[in-house]
Amino acid sequence: MTPDYLPFHPSPKRPDFTVPAGAVDAHCHVFGPAALFPFAPERKYTPVDAPKEKLFALRDHLGFSRNVIVQATCHGSDNRALVDALDSSSGMAKGVAVVRKDISDAELSDLDRAGVRGVRFNFVKRLVDATPKETYREIAERVVRLGWHVVVYFEAPDLEELKPFLLSLPGIIVVDHMGRPDVAAGPQAASFTAFRDLMRDTENIWVKVSCPERLTVAGPPYEDVIPFARTLVGEFPDRVLWGTDWPHPNMKSHMPDDGALVDVIPKIAPTPDLQRALLVDNPMRLYWPEEMRGSA
Repeated sequence: MTPDYLPFHPSPKRPDFTVPAGAVDAHCHVFGPAALFPFAPERKYTPVDAPKEKLFALRDHLGFSRNVIVQATCHGSDNRALVDALDSSSGMAKGVAVVRKDISDAELSDLDRAGVRGVRFNFVKRLVDATPKETYREIAERVVRLGWHVVVYFEAPDLEELKPFLLSLPGIIVVDHMGRPDVAAGPQAASFTAFRDLMRDTENIWVKVSCPERLTVAGPPYEDVIPFARTLVGEFPDRVLWGTDWPHPNMKSHMPDDGALVDVIPKIAPTPDLQRALLVDNPMRLYWPEEMRGSA
């Protein structure tokens, strides 16, 4: 099976920026190994193996303490690789799964016990086939009863059409990668303003200020993306998350150095308080609330 995107960076630098104690990489993936956890037949891309051992080694190398592992489209709704990683994490990882409408209550309970705390809906047309919104709504209504949230992935041009659907969902909604803004248009563009307005008007919407390598026009060190993330961190400090997106699936232009991505953090969250909210307090509140209650 030949991968059709770049392999992840073999030796990322040790970051110059030291993340606060207890920091969470709140968006990353595990892939395969394919011999053990085959990729989905309906996938739109074929990744390289990126197993749990590599992810946890990267976590330690970058100075993080925990991971939130997100099911990517190449594994479809087969969450076995995700669950295996969660089972091996000693409680230091939580998960976001992809599930089908016909999943049983028992299967949802099994995922919950493994550490899954959210479900992902993908609207990026080049990555997935269309799913009726009513199907997604039914899934959301089921998982919210477990205390899970919904993660949505879409691109900026689709926000207007998706907005009524997003507003109809129960519970917390987390938007991947800043809603993929048009970086070339700049942070004053109407589409980014509309996204900020949505967050301002809807307090249950959170956002990941992640993936500058995927959004950039200029390339490293991603100076063109920084104003977008810095704006969101400044306006919504209690509803922002950050993640590496390791192993950067379906990247074809360049493969980022994960240590260099960590060094972007103080540019988007310039104070210790903002850094702690972004990397510790917010992800802990969403994924490990029982520990936050215990420390209160």
